Amino acid sequence: MPTIAVLPPVVADQIAAGEVVERPASVVKELIENALDAQARTLEIEVEDGGRKAIRVSDDGCGMDREDARLALARHATSKIRTAADLVGVRTFGFRGEALPAIASVSRLELLTAPSDGRATLLRALGGRIERVEEAARRRGTTVAVEDLFFNTPARRKFLRSARSEWRAIHDSVIAIALAQRDLKLCLRADGREAMVLDSASSMRERVAAIWGLAYSERFVDVDLVQGPVRVCGLAERPSLAGSATRRVVLVVNGRVVRDPGLVRAAEAGYRSSLPNGVRPSLFLEVEVPGEAVDVNVHPAKAEVRFRDRWGVERVVESAIRRALGLVESGASLGSPGALSGIVSARPQWHPEQLFASAENFGLELSVALPNGQHTGDTALPGNEFSPQVVQLRSTFLLVERAEGMLIVDQHSAHERVLYERLMARVRGGNDSQRLLLPEALRLSSVELEALDVYREELERLGFELEGFGGDTILVTAVPVLHPRFDPLRALRETLADLAGDRWTATGTTQERLLATLACKAAIRAGEVLSREEMLALLRDLESTALPAHDVHGRSGVLWLGWDELERRFGRR
Repeated sequence: MPTIAVLPPVVADQIAAGEVVERPASVVKELIENALDAQARTLEIEVEDGGRKAIRVSDDGCGMDREDARLALARHATSKIRTAADLVGVRTFGFRGEALPAIASVSRLELLTAPSDGRATLLRALGGRIERVEEAARRRGTTVAVEDLFFNTPARRKFLRSARSEWRAIHDSVIAIALAQRDLKLCLRADGREAMVLDSASSMRERVAAIWGLAYSERFVDVDLVQGPVRVCGLAERPSLAGSATRRVVLVVNGRVVRDPGLVRAAEAGYRSSLPNGVRPSLFLEVEVPGEAVDVNVHPAKAEVRFRDRWGVERVVESAIRRALGLVESGASLGSPGALSGIVSARPQWHPEQLFASAENFGLELSVALPNGQHTGDTALPGNEFSPQVVQLRSTFLLVERAEGMLIVDQHSAHERVLYERLMARVRGGNDSQRLLLPEALRLSSVELEALDVYREELERLGFELEGFGGDTILVTAVPVLHPRFDPLRALRETLADLAGDRWTATGTTQERLLATLACKAAIRAGEVLSREEMLALLRDLESTALPAHDVHGRSGVLWLGWDELERRFGRR
């Protein structure tokens, strides 16, 4: 007697269903995608008991006649492809013809559908077997009702989670599709109550605001970059806000919501040197590539894709995030920042001596640098040659006026970012160092000596020359030249102290960790009074960095306040 047997169709269908229908959320996703393929623009989704009892999806798509309604429940029956060649560049969602048959095989299913120029058809199926077909009344479109999911596969049914967990999965799945298909209007109901009603939206930000509120949408900066045939757009969370709320990640490839850890890692790589340890940002990203450059036929539920040039796509994703975070408006803001052209590149509209005169009346202490090199108390007016106006507040913050509003720059954070990128360039392209006339002896603790062993090679590449002097003492014979206020010995000792012990576990490579720490210790500090020339040099150096709005610890180094917001807060709007 043969040991190999052909499975009965019912068993084969249930096995196939296991690949497509994992849980109620899978049913909702497949039915919505079928509706999208039918050119639906309005959807109503209703679930009971987290979808375990009932799911109903109604659309205003093209509908089907009776013959097509019958064929829709046959495995591998589809209107999307005819030959294998049609799979290349396929843009439709339900091209395999498996979703409806798979769902029907493990549920009690009712299909009500009507084309624009024909009569409606009502079809009922039990466990995949059509039991009844009759005429009915309905406007153009389709309604699919699924009841008692997995009623005939109790082993599958017992693995369903609680109604709350299944509902949460459905809710998240609908939101992801709504973000990808923003011209779609939809209403989601749970156990008879409205859970979400969305109108069509013109942008990802508008859709995010409609779902989670305007305040949440302002946590993000716009992403938009085209390189070659690849476009990456969407929203990326501001580094200073990442980790302070629920993390959400939605990836869309050619209109299809997918899971792709590689793309997520590429996006997070764009945040390097701008996030603190362990913090991961929220992302809503769309990737558009030519149809023939991506294979969507690699996962039973079409939840994953394969790129012909994966590394090329990931490079564009990383570059898109990096570019978005490199804009000044990616820092902290009061109100919506709009679009800024830089830090010091726009001509201001007022003169600091006016601010000083007003401040004097209120008893404020300001250190103001005038454009002609004079300071507060001087009587001469600025010269005709344009130079950005800058005010130092409390010897810590720099106030810069722009046409769009004002920037408040933390001088330590700004200098930290400048030095980090300068140190990175030194590592890549060589360095210059200054030999000390007399070697300086540094006495280190045991953990600092351990840190020195780990980072010694990198420190020497940066320009430090270090020699052992016996016991816990080292000799410093040469140091890098970073800026006139740089105290190399203090910076070296504090850097080793910060790198010692458990602090080695911070994210980033050994080199990045060292550079970030040294940049922090070498930067000018709060409380240091800067000359006008120093302030302008710092601002210009900051503007030339890759991430001017963020320091190396994930904090904002720039606070933006637009004139509109300022006027609103004073009741002028």
